[in-house]
Amino acid sequence: MAWQFLGLTAALTAIIAARYLALSGLFYWLLWQRGGEKLRAKRINRDRPMRAIVMKEIRLSLLSSAVYAAPAAFALTVFLNGGTAIYTDWRAYGGVPYLFLSFFIYLVVQDTYYYFAHRLMHHPRLFRWTHAGHHRSRQPTPFASFAFDPAEAALTAWLMPAMVFVVPIHVGVLIGLLMFMSFVAVWNHSGWEVLPRFLVRGPVGSQLISATHHSYHHIRFDRNYGLYFRFWDKVMGTDAMPDEAREGSRLSMRPERA
Repeated sequence: MAWQFLGLTAALTAIIAARYLALSGLFYWLLWQRGGEKLRAKRINRDRPMRAIVMKEIRLSLLSSAVYAAPAAFALTVFLNGGTAIYTDWRAYGGVPYLFLSFFIYLVVQDTYYYFAHRLMHHPRLFRWTHAGHHRSRQPTPFASFAFDPAEAALTAWLMPAMVFVVPIHVGVLIGLLMFMSFVAVWNHSGWEVLPRFLVRGPVGSQLISATHHSYHHIRFDRNYGLYFRFWDKVMGTDAMPDEAREGSRLSMRPERA
């Protein structure tokens, strides 16, 4: 079983790194190389990405891949040996409705945990050791989506592997959830707002994290700690959106008034 765990850790490290590079590279090419304007996206970052910053983001992300792989490999090892609450028959637990419910439960739990862990990492005594690596990118690129210090990666990597022991989830939903998480992370660090304005500034966007919302966190460290939803930011008084300086322009640094 120990050799199985080590083999799965190595395999998952490669898979996580490859997924990150493929998805981040695709977004980088579409938005920064090909041109986000062709996708009717709105550029958020003032400056184009610097090669030195991108390389630092990639190095941290590859290190994070190994940190994330270990607890995932442990959960997978237990699953392959008959443990965990991961299941394969979609008809279990009431069928299709629970597939959607479990997806939502995992997002809510992860969002809640990350909000408070994220705020903790911004404490002056902890920031340098846990979160400074991610914030080297004041204007993040898609490659910043997984660029964590080892301490931050260790603090966040265990949650989902732990959840599969207590909250039943279909293996297909779990895979879809992992892909969704990666997609959202890359999207929100892309430096472009791909979503149309009526979504970002409308009722839907008022509840969900967007690239515009999260990019503002890289400017104002004391705002916008959420991962998927703006619920905890609103409850805790840390929610803010930047003003639009003028229609069609990049976003200013000044927050909107509530």
